[in-house]
Amino acid sequence: MTLTIGTLRAEPGRKTRGVLPADLGTTTVEVPLILVNGSRPGPRVVITGGVHGGEFIGVDATTRLAGLLEPEDVAGQVVICPVSNPPAVYGGRLNISPLDGVNINRVFPGDKDGGPTDRMAAWLFEHLLDGADAYIDLHSGGIDQHLLDFVGYRRTGDSELDAKNRALAHAVGYERAIFGTSPEGGNSHAAANRQGIPAILVETGQLGDRESATTDRLLDALHRILHHLGVIEASERVKPPTARPRDWMWTGEAASETTGLWYPDAVTGDDVTEGQTIGRIIDPVDGTEHKVTANATGTIIYGMNGLTVRPGTELAAIATPHN
Repeated sequence: MTLTIGTLRAEPGRKTRGVLPADLGTTTVEVPLILVNGSRPGPRVVITGGVHGGEFIGVDATTRLAGLLEPEDVAGQVVICPVSNPPAVYGGRLNISPLDGVNINRVFPGDKDGGPTDRMAAWLFEHLLDGADAYIDLHSGGIDQHLLDFVGYRRTGDSELDAKNRALAHAVGYERAIFGTSPEGGNSHAAANRQGIPAILVETGQLGDRESATTDRLLDALHRILHHLGVIEASERVKPPTARPRDWMWTGEAASETTGLWYPDAVTGDDVTEGQTIGRIIDPVDGTEHKVTANATGTIIYGMNGLTVRPGTELAAIATPHN
Protein backbone atom coordinates (compact mmCIF):
# COMPACT_ATOMS: atom_id res chain seq x y z
CA MET A 1 0.00 0.00 0.00
CA THR A 2 1.29 3.47 -0.88
CA LEU A 3 2.30 5.61 2.11
CA THR A 4 0.99 9.13 1.54
CA ILE A 5 1.32 12.17 3.81
CA GLY A 6 0.36 15.45 2.23
CA THR A 7 2.15 15.68 -1.11
CA LEU A 8 4.79 13.09 -0.11
CA ARG A 9 4.37 9.54 -1.38
CA ALA A 10 6.37 6.36 -0.87
CA GLU A 11 5.43 3.27 -2.86
CA PRO A 12 6.02 -0.17 -1.25
CA GLY A 13 9.75 -0.85 -1.11
CA ARG A 14 10.67 2.84 -1.37
CA LYS A 15 11.99 5.63 0.86
CA THR A 16 10.91 9.24 0.34
CA ARG A 17 12.35 12.40 1.88
CA GLY A 18 10.83 15.86 1.79
CA VAL A 19 9.20 18.73 3.67
CA LEU A 20 5.59 19.75 4.11
CA PRO A 21 4.28 23.23 4.99
CA ALA A 22 2.43 23.74 8.26
CA ASP A 23 0.30 26.89 8.52
CA LEU A 24 0.56 28.22 12.06
CA GLY A 25 -1.56 31.30 11.46
CA THR A 26 1.14 33.90 12.06
CA THR A 27 3.71 32.05 9.96
CA THR A 28 4.23 28.92 7.88
CA VAL A 29 6.99 26.44 8.73
CA GLU A 30 8.48 23.51 6.84
CA VAL A 31 8.31 20.13 8.58
CA PRO A 32 10.85 17.51 7.42
CA LEU A 33 9.63 13.95 6.90
CA ILE A 34 11.17 10.65 5.88
CA LEU A 35 8.74 7.94 4.79
CA VAL A 36 10.05 4.36 4.75
CA ASN A 37 7.55 2.03 3.10
CA GLY A 38 8.66 -1.52 3.66
CA SER A 39 8.77 -4.34 1.17
CA ARG A 40 6.43 -6.43 3.35
CA PRO A 41 3.17 -5.73 5.20
CA GLY A 42 3.37 -4.65 8.83
CA PRO A 43 2.45 -1.89 11.28
CA ARG A 44 2.71 1.85 10.71
CA VAL A 45 5.10 3.34 13.27
CA VAL A 46 5.51 7.09 13.80
CA ILE A 47 8.69 8.47 15.42
CA THR A 48 9.07 12.15 16.28
CA GLY A 49 12.08 14.13 17.46
CA GLY A 50 12.47 17.85 18.01
CA VAL A 51 9.17 18.44 19.76
CA HIS A 52 11.13 20.73 22.09
CA GLY A 53 14.01 23.08 21.41
CA GLY A 54 17.34 22.44 23.12
CA GLU A 55 16.78 18.64 23.11
CA PHE A 56 19.24 17.42 20.51
CA ILE A 57 19.55 13.65 20.91
CA GLY A 58 16.14 12.82 19.43
CA VAL A 59 16.79 15.04 16.41
CA ASP A 60 20.16 13.36 15.84
CA ALA A 61 18.85 9.83 16.39
CA THR A 62 15.85 10.17 14.07
CA THR A 63 18.06 11.64 11.34
CA ARG A 64 20.51 8.76 11.66
CA LEU A 65 17.74 6.15 11.84
CA ALA A 66 16.26 7.52 8.61
CA GLY A 67 19.57 6.90 6.90
CA LEU A 68 19.96 3.39 8.31
CA LEU A 69 16.48 2.02 7.58
CA GLU A 70 16.16 0.47 4.12
CA PRO A 71 12.73 -0.53 2.77
CA GLU A 72 13.86 -4.05 1.91
CA ASP A 73 14.58 -4.63 5.61
CA VAL A 74 11.27 -3.19 6.81
CA ALA A 75 7.87 -4.81 7.34
CA GLY A 76 5.23 -2.10 7.42
CA GLN A 77 5.74 1.64 7.31
CA VAL A 78 7.92 3.98 9.36
CA VAL A 79 7.18 7.72 9.44
CA ILE A 80 10.12 9.73 10.81
CA CYS A 81 9.90 13.42 11.70
CA PRO A 82 13.26 14.68 13.01
CA VAL A 83 12.10 18.26 13.68
CA SER A 84 8.46 18.21 14.75
CA ASN A 85 8.29 21.75 16.11
CA PRO A 86 10.54 23.94 13.92
CA PRO A 87 9.85 27.24 15.73
CA ALA A 88 11.09 25.81 19.05
CA VAL A 89 13.97 23.83 17.55
CA TYR A 90 15.39 26.54 15.34
CA GLY A 91 14.20 29.67 17.11
CA GLY A 92 14.45 28.71 20.77
CA ARG A 93 16.50 26.65 23.16
CA LEU A 94 13.90 25.77 25.77
CA ASN A 95 10.73 23.69 25.73
CA ILE A 96 8.52 26.64 24.83
CA SER A 97 7.99 28.12 21.39
CA PRO A 98 9.34 31.62 20.76
CA LEU A 99 6.17 32.31 18.77
CA ASP A 100 3.82 32.25 21.75
CA GLY A 101 5.65 30.95 24.82
CA VAL A 102 3.66 27.68 24.81
CA ASN A 103 5.02 24.20 25.59
CA ILE A 104 3.65 22.03 22.78
CA ASN A 105 3.84 18.92 24.95
CA ARG A 106 1.13 20.34 27.15
CA VAL A 107 -1.44 21.04 24.41
CA PHE A 108 -1.64 17.87 22.26
CA PRO A 109 -3.68 17.02 20.22
CA GLY A 110 -3.82 20.75 19.61
CA ASP A 111 -6.34 23.05 17.98
CA LYS A 112 -6.17 23.89 14.27
CA ASP A 113 -7.93 27.20 14.99
CA GLY A 114 -5.79 28.10 18.01
CA GLY A 115 -2.46 29.86 18.47
CA PRO A 116 0.73 28.86 16.63
CA THR A 117 1.75 26.05 18.99
CA ASP A 118 -1.77 24.61 19.19
CA ARG A 119 -1.85 24.62 15.39
CA MET A 120 1.55 22.91 15.24
CA ALA A 121 0.31 20.16 17.55
CA ALA A 122 -2.89 19.74 15.54
CA TRP A 123 -0.91 19.55 12.28
CA LEU A 124 1.28 16.78 13.66
CA PHE A 125 -1.67 14.73 14.86
CA GLU A 126 -3.64 15.22 11.67
CA HIS A 127 -0.79 14.42 9.29
CA LEU A 128 1.33 11.91 11.20
CA LEU A 129 -0.80 10.11 13.79
CA ASP A 130 -3.76 9.33 11.58
CA GLY A 131 -3.57 5.59 10.86
CA ALA A 132 -0.62 4.93 13.18
CA ASP A 133 -0.29 1.58 14.98
CA ALA A 134 2.39 2.84 17.40
CA TYR A 135 3.90 6.21 18.28
CA ILE A 136 7.31 6.96 19.81
CA ASP A 137 8.08 10.56 20.83
CA LEU A 138 11.76 11.26 21.58
CA HIS A 139 12.94 13.76 24.18
CA SER A 140 15.97 14.49 26.33
CA GLY A 141 17.04 16.75 29.14
CA GLY A 142 17.29 20.18 27.53
CA ILE A 143 20.09 22.65 28.06
CA ASP A 144 18.73 23.55 31.50
CA GLN A 145 17.75 20.11 32.80
CA HIS A 146 19.44 17.23 34.65
CA LEU A 147 17.70 13.95 33.74
CA LEU A 148 17.92 10.20 34.28
CA ASP A 149 17.10 8.20 31.13
CA PHE A 150 13.54 6.89 31.29
CA VAL A 151 10.49 5.87 29.29
CA GLY A 152 7.11 7.42 29.97
CA TYR A 153 3.82 5.65 29.35
CA ARG A 154 0.23 5.86 30.56
CA ARG A 155 -2.33 3.56 32.10
CA THR A 156 -5.64 4.22 30.40
CA GLY A 157 -8.11 1.74 31.86
CA ASP A 158 -8.21 -0.14 28.55
CA SER A 159 -6.47 -3.42 29.39
CA GLU A 160 -5.43 -4.18 25.80
CA LEU A 161 -4.02 -0.71 25.20
CA ASP A 162 -2.33 -0.69 28.61
CA ALA A 163 -0.59 -3.99 27.84
CA LYS A 164 0.67 -2.62 24.53
CA ASN A 165 1.90 0.58 26.18
CA ARG A 166 3.78 -1.31 28.86
CA ALA A 167 5.31 -3.80 26.41
CA LEU A 168 6.42 -0.92 24.18
CA ALA A 169 7.96 0.89 27.16
CA HIS A 170 9.83 -2.21 28.31
CA ALA A 171 11.08 -2.89 24.77
CA VAL A 172 13.13 0.31 24.96
CA GLY A 173 15.45 -1.45 27.40
CA TYR A 174 15.92 1.41 29.86
CA GLU A 175 15.92 0.76 33.59
CA ARG A 176 13.02 3.09 34.37
CA ALA A 177 9.61 2.70 32.69
CA ILE A 178 7.53 5.34 34.47
CA PHE A 179 3.77 5.34 34.10
CA GLY A 180 1.12 7.95 34.68
CA THR A 181 -2.17 6.73 36.06
CA SER A 182 -4.48 8.24 33.42
CA PRO A 183 -4.41 9.22 29.74
CA GLU A 184 -5.40 12.81 30.51
CA GLY A 185 -3.34 15.89 29.77
CA GLY A 186 -1.61 17.46 26.79
CA ASN A 187 1.41 15.17 26.48
CA SER A 188 1.91 13.63 23.04
CA HIS A 189 1.72 10.01 24.15
CA ALA A 190 -1.34 10.60 26.35
CA ALA A 191 -3.19 12.31 23.51
CA ALA A 192 -2.26 9.43 21.19
CA ASN A 193 -3.61 6.96 23.75
CA ARG A 194 -6.92 8.82 23.79
CA GLN A 195 -7.13 8.05 20.08
CA GLY A 196 -6.43 4.36 20.78
CA ILE A 197 -2.79 4.44 19.61
CA PRO A 198 -0.12 2.70 21.73
CA ALA A 199 2.45 5.36 22.52
CA ILE A 200 5.47 6.13 24.67
CA LEU A 201 7.79 9.03 25.42
CA VAL A 202 11.52 8.23 25.51
CA GLU A 203 13.92 10.52 27.40
CA THR A 204 17.64 10.12 26.69
CA GLY A 205 20.48 12.39 27.82
CA GLN A 206 20.61 15.66 29.70
CA LEU A 207 21.87 19.25 29.68
CA GLY A 208 21.63 19.61 25.91
CA ASP A 209 23.86 16.58 25.34
CA ARG A 210 24.73 15.95 21.69
CA GLU A 211 27.43 13.32 22.19
CA SER A 212 27.44 10.48 19.65
CA ALA A 213 27.55 7.89 22.45
CA THR A 214 24.23 9.18 23.80
CA THR A 215 22.68 9.10 20.33
CA ASP A 216 23.98 5.54 19.94
CA ARG A 217 22.19 4.61 23.16
CA LEU A 218 18.91 5.91 21.77
CA LEU A 219 19.48 4.32 18.35
CA ASP A 220 19.94 0.95 20.06
CA ALA A 221 16.63 1.54 21.85
CA LEU A 222 14.86 2.44 18.61
CA HIS A 223 16.08 -0.74 16.93
CA ARG A 224 14.80 -2.76 19.90
CA ILE A 225 11.41 -1.03 19.61
CA LEU A 226 11.17 -1.69 15.86
CA HIS A 227 12.12 -5.33 16.42
CA HIS A 228 9.51 -5.63 19.18
CA LEU A 229 6.86 -4.28 16.80
CA GLY A 230 7.88 -6.69 14.05
CA VAL A 231 9.13 -3.93 11.74
CA ILE A 232 12.70 -5.26 11.53
CA GLU A 233 14.17 -8.70 12.05
CA ALA A 234 16.87 -9.58 14.54
CA SER A 235 20.30 -8.39 13.40
CA GLU A 236 23.54 -7.01 14.78
CA ARG A 237 21.74 -3.67 15.20
CA VAL A 238 19.19 -5.18 17.61
CA LYS A 239 21.31 -5.24 20.75
CA PRO A 240 20.18 -6.58 24.11
CA PRO A 241 19.27 -3.96 26.71
CA THR A 242 21.92 -2.92 29.21
CA ALA A 243 19.42 -2.85 32.08
CA ARG A 244 16.39 -4.80 33.15
CA PRO A 245 13.31 -2.58 32.74
CA ARG A 246 11.34 -1.91 35.90
CA ASP A 247 8.02 -0.14 36.33
CA TRP A 248 8.01 3.14 38.21
CA MET A 249 5.12 5.46 39.01
CA TRP A 250 5.06 9.26 38.98
CA THR A 251 4.31 10.44 42.50
CA GLY A 252 4.89 14.19 42.54
CA GLU A 253 6.50 17.30 41.16
CA ALA A 254 7.62 20.76 42.16
CA ALA A 255 7.09 23.94 40.16
CA SER A 256 8.16 27.50 40.76
CA GLU A 257 5.52 29.81 42.21
CA THR A 258 7.57 32.95 41.68
CA THR A 259 10.22 34.58 39.52
CA GLY A 260 13.78 34.46 40.77
CA LEU A 261 17.01 32.51 41.05
CA TRP A 262 16.85 28.75 41.69
CA TYR A 263 19.26 27.11 44.16
CA PRO A 264 18.53 23.37 44.52
CA ASP A 265 19.34 21.47 47.70
CA ALA A 266 18.32 18.11 46.19
CA VAL A 267 19.26 17.14 42.63
CA THR A 268 18.40 14.55 40.02
CA GLY A 269 18.94 11.03 41.35
CA ASP A 270 18.43 12.04 44.98
CA ASP A 271 15.80 10.35 47.12
CA VAL A 272 13.48 12.82 48.85
CA THR A 273 10.58 12.63 51.26
CA GLU A 274 7.29 14.51 51.20
CA GLY A 275 7.66 17.92 52.82
CA GLN A 276 11.44 17.98 52.46
CA THR A 277 12.98 21.27 51.32
CA ILE A 278 14.52 20.59 47.91
CA GLY A 279 15.64 24.11 47.08
CA ARG A 280 15.18 27.84 47.36
CA ILE A 281 14.19 30.62 44.97
CA ILE A 282 15.86 33.92 45.76
CA ASP A 283 14.43 37.27 44.68
CA PRO A 284 17.36 39.04 42.95
CA VAL A 285 16.07 42.45 44.03
CA ASP A 286 15.64 42.12 47.78
CA GLY A 287 17.04 38.66 48.54
CA THR A 288 13.72 37.26 49.73
CA GLU A 289 13.91 33.47 49.98
CA HIS A 290 11.06 31.16 48.90
CA LYS A 291 11.50 27.56 50.02
CA VAL A 292 10.42 24.78 47.65
CA THR A 293 9.35 21.45 49.15
CA ALA A 294 8.70 18.00 47.69
CA ASN A 295 5.03 17.09 47.53
CA ALA A 296 5.79 13.36 47.43
CA THR A 297 8.33 10.74 48.46
CA GLY A 298 10.54 9.17 45.80
CA THR A 299 13.49 9.79 43.49
CA ILE A 300 14.03 12.99 41.52
CA ILE A 301 13.98 11.81 37.88
CA TYR A 302 14.64 15.20 36.35
CA GLY A 303 15.39 18.57 37.83
CA MET A 304 16.04 22.16 36.83
CA ASN A 305 19.70 23.09 36.37
CA GLY A 306 19.02 26.62 35.14
CA LEU A 307 19.46 29.54 37.49
CA THR A 308 16.59 31.76 36.38
CA VAL A 309 13.00 30.56 36.78
CA ARG A 310 9.51 31.99 36.49
CA PRO A 311 6.09 30.91 37.77
CA GLY A 312 5.24 27.47 36.40
CA THR A 313 8.84 26.42 35.69
CA GLU A 314 9.24 22.71 36.43
CA LEU A 315 11.86 22.33 39.15
CA ALA A 316 11.69 18.58 39.86
CA ALA A 317 9.70 15.48 38.94
CA ILE A 318 9.49 12.62 41.43
CA ALA A 319 8.80 8.92 40.88
CA THR A 320 9.07 5.72 42.87
CA PRO A 321 9.49 2.03 41.92
CA HIS A 322 6.20 0.19 41.54
CA ASN A 323 5.76 -3.47 42.38
